[in-house]
Amino acid sequence: MRKAVPGFTMIELMVTLAVAAIVVTMAVPSFQSMINGNRLTSAANEMIGSLQLARSEAIRRNGRAGVCMSTNTNSGEDATCATANVDGWITFVDANDDGDFDKAGDTLLRVFRLDPPVVHGLSAGIGANTVIFRPDGLARDEDGGGGPGTGLLDATIRFCIPTNQPRENARDVEIASGSRIASIRANEAGLCPAPDDP
Repeated sequence: MRKAVPGFTMIELMVTLAVAAIVVTMAVPSFQSMINGNRLTSAANEMIGSLQLARSEAIRRNGRAGVCMSTNTNSGEDATCATANVDGWITFVDANDDGDFDKAGDTLLRVFRLDPPVVHGLSAGIGANTVIFRPDGLARDEDGGGGPGTGLLDATIRFCIPTNQPRENARDVEIASGSRIASIRANEAGLCPAPDDP
């Protein structure tokens, strides 16, 4: 007499693999959505940290400090404020009060590289990609908000991932009345339009 060998039959194995394939197919979009959400939250939190650092340095130094979108972000001191080919942002002390990061004289405080697939967008309130804090701790863009030295900044910086999933795909960092900074989740139906001012 032969003794039966314990194990799976071919039918049991096929059913198990089919169930596993269905579970994986359902889980992958949710997992990708979670990863994208973490990327967006990380970028928004880093921007908030950079804005708060610029504000505190402006108050501490009784001068101006700012955050600008930049190019050549990985190169550190060679990073420059830019409107095209942006790959991150820099936080700096604006010692010569020109609203731009100059290697001679200005102090680079922080650098953050924005990695794909995250993209950014700016509302019209941020004129030249630069947010400047004055010694009073209030934010103004490079043009001073409503004109040179006037008006408090109301603007939005959007971080977004284009996707074909109809889920939250954006985080907005809002600067209101030159002082309040907040992160807000946004559902742009998979698209990445430019944000509106708050």
